[in-house]
Amino acid sequence: MEYHSPSKPEKMGTSRLFRIFLILGSVFMILLIIIYWDDVGATHFYLHTTISGPHPSRPPPAGHGPKHKGENEQGNSFLSDIDAFVNQFLEGTADPTEQVRGESPPSQSQNQSSESKPEERFVPRREWKIHLAPIATELKQRQERRKLLVRELCSSNSSLDFPGKNRTFDDIPNKELDHLIVDDRHGIIYCYVPKVACTNWKRIMIVLSESLQVDGVPYQDPVDVPTELIHNSSLHFTFNKFWKRYGKFSRHLMKIKLKKYTKFLFVRDPFVRLISAYRNKFEQENEEFYKRFAVVMLKRFGNYSDPPASVVDAFAAGIKPTFSNFIRYLLDPKTESEAPFNEHWRQMYRLCHPCQINYDFVGKLETLDEDAEHLLRVLRVDNVVQFPASHHNKTVSSWEQDWFAHIPYESRRELYKLYEADFRLFGYMRPEKLLLD
Repeated sequence: MEYHSPSKPEKMGTSRLFRIFLILGSVFMILLIIIYWDDVGATHFYLHTTISGPHPSRPPPAGHGPKHKGENEQGNSFLSDIDAFVNQFLEGTADPTEQVRGESPPSQSQNQSSESKPEERFVPRREWKIHLAPIATELKQRQERRKLLVRELCSSNSSLDFPGKNRTFDDIPNKELDHLIVDDRHGIIYCYVPKVACTNWKRIMIVLSESLQVDGVPYQDPVDVPTELIHNSSLHFTFNKFWKRYGKFSRHLMKIKLKKYTKFLFVRDPFVRLISAYRNKFEQENEEFYKRFAVVMLKRFGNYSDPPASVVDAFAAGIKPTFSNFIRYLLDPKTESEAPFNEHWRQMYRLCHPCQINYDFVGKLETLDEDAEHLLRVLRVDNVVQFPASHHNKTVSSWEQDWFAHIPYESRRELYKLYEADFRLFGYMRPEKLLLD
């Protein structure tokens, strides 16, 4: 049988086919790398930078409402992240904020040219806040003391014991991770605690993540974020939403982000936080909290067998639960057996899991101004956003004695036991005057 060697055209065809398969395979591998980078690694490449650059802040124009990414940009977020990643190589820009800091004002000729082309006119950018002085040693030491206290009390050798202390991060159900807000753009995780300046910190997170926009322009000033949208859960990407996006890889990705991102929370004196929650939710007309909680309190502890159906009718009749009713409700075993505590009075350790999550920054409402400025510098976003000026909370520690005057000593001791972990983990003194008969 005679053997015929492949002709030259056949060799060329085989070689060309091989090259095509090689190119297709390379493209496929690149796509896989990009997808992985988008979900896990890309954010670390541009950590602490604003990819799209700063945008002018403006209130919603008439006839136009704010839009958030979930409405029409969810499908484009993947492509936009890839574009941003590629543009960094093409433009050679490591940190867009550095460019802005060094920009010089446009020349007169540029202004004249801009006037003839409105679409290209120069838009002044915010005055960047640049700290030349290092962070005070005292503030750094304060943080180290707070974090060390948490680590010591979370250790197995500690005398402090409370439910869930020794469980692992994998043991925490997804539904208990709904207070951990993630900003992939800047590599930040914030665990919010209601009644501890969480409204303003949520404003900050909305601005940094650019999750709320007006006509395609993200908000730049936290104060501009509409009040009615601040607590809209769709604007905040939380850990408990990971399973919908990442499925079985959720926990793995959470752990990666917990390891690489900067994690923070703010806490407050536990008893003062309870007073603030009561004042806000039950001394003011709040239909939702009246129907869900106040009616129960009035029936069980207020001697009202048939309280008014609405909060408006109840307040008009001078009917509302007392602070004593509220405390008895918290201490009643039926309350937790029916449903977990509402987030406004649930223990802070149950919201943020400090024994399972190693927080990089522990702020306190009592030192809010100093801690907020310190934290924004730690996050390296103090040139992007500023913490909104706010009135100091009207509920202060000095009021505790008056508020608890009509609460029996035994109930006070039970209440302290219920919140003891919060007191000790976050360095709040045991309220001896309230607990001694």
